[in-house]
Amino acid sequence: MAPLPTPPAQPQDTPGAYVGLAADAAERRARGRGWSTVRSLPPGTVVTMEFRAGRINFEVADAVVTRCWVG
Repeated sequence: MAPLPTPPAQPQDTPGAYVGLAADAAERRARGRGWSTVRSLPPGTVVTMEFRAGRINFEVADAVVTRCWVG
């Protein structure tokens, strides 16, 4: 049986720290901290629930991050 692959490491970061930041500043900060994918979504957007290592998601309303999660 083949070994299970090891997922790539994610940046050590606190998603809650992005809430309240301007969306553009949050994106710059996330990329600077090593997130390979930064996704900004309007409130209520339907998204799939697959986990993607290295991705951080922002829910953005009025150009401000209102929610943040990884994967």
